[in-house]
Amino acid sequence: MTFIAPDIAEEFPDLQLHARTLEARSGPSSPELRERLRVLSSRFRGAQAIELRRQPIPHAYRIFFRHIGLDPDEHHTPVEALALERLKAGGFPSRSVLDDAITLAVMETGVPVWALDADRLEGELGLRPAERGERLGGGEYAHDLPAGRLVLADDAGPVGVLFGALAPGRGVGPRTTRIALLALQVAGVPDIHVEEALWTVADILAEEG
Repeated sequence: MTFIAPDIAEEFPDLQLHARTLEARSGPSSPELRERLRVLSSRFRGAQAIELRRQPIPHAYRIFFRHIGLDPDEHHTPVEALALERLKAGGFPSRSVLDDAITLAVMETGVPVWALDADRLEGELGLRPAERGERLGGGEYAHDLPAGRLVLADDAGPVGVLFGALAPGRGVGPRTTRIALLALQVAGVPDIHVEEALWTVADILAEEG
């Protein structure tokens, strides 16, 4: 179950946070998965990157970015950030099964996907504004959050900044055995694209597991 804080839901009635939890681990990608990234890299070149922001789904997230105070030309949407990385690196680099699966899902659907260690979550997970004095993470690596900044949070507090960093220790690590996948749906994005994004990541994790 997920929630959207009432004030956010009132301002963005079409906003939905989708979640899916599965038994899975990450690790090095297989040659087959790395080949899928290579093929995706060969299909996606400069012309496609320029055209990307004009496509309906990436454009919908650009609009949402502006509504929440983020300039998408400076703070890139997830799909545009990946596209820019591909152009700079000459391809989509393989990092891990999970990272590669998310890259494929985001590039193929335009829908942002995040992953958390499901066993480190406490209670219900949702989207809400940060409260005054809240911090992201704990201990020496924690840092202050601006009041009102949208965060992903569970019952224990913020687990990540929306379209920003995750709290230390909340992401998927070597000991993770259960992964919580999250996808944010904004106005103008059909359900089927969100479902495909989550299914793509889950399917790859199952194949590589």
